[in-house]
Amino acid sequence: MKNPTRLTVGPERRLLEYMLDHMRTELTDTVRGLSETEARRRLVPSMTTPIGLVKHAAFAERMWFQHVLGGLPESACDGAMAGEDSFSVSEDETVADVIAEFERASSRSRAIAADIDLDATRQRPGFGTVTLRWIYLLMIQEFARHAGHSDILREQIDATRRT
Repeated sequence: MKNPTRLTVGPERRLLEYMLDHMRTELTDTVRGLSETEARRRLVPSMTTPIGLVKHAAFAERMWFQHVLGGLPESACDGAMAGEDSFSVSEDETVADVIAEFERASSRSRAIAADIDLDATRQRPGFGTVTLRWIYLLMIQEFARHAGHSDILREQIDATRRT
């Protein structure tokens, strides 16, 4: 059965924005309903956790939309800008806090990008010249990959609930 809310045709920008929002939702949906302990559970050798993936996604939103696209200095971005620690979640942050942080960053990203042409260029050290179109594609890829990671972690967590 076809999903009535799925967008499969339309102008390029609308499709890019739809797919990015879809990947944002896919990522947060993998964490909703987890306990605080489950969300922090490390099931792989790296520091990757379900809540850490959402925390990192909030950092990516700030880096690419606020700092690169919007031209804000890192100090004016609305959260941590330390890439190496972008998966770290403090003990006093809850799942709801981290999801809300990601949703705020996503909302600000939408506002920043709203009036910028897809072909508008920005400079990013290490990447060179990028367009808004490229940033959309990068974020879709980034969030799809992390939603997949988180989906697997969630599957492992859910399996331990049944045993």
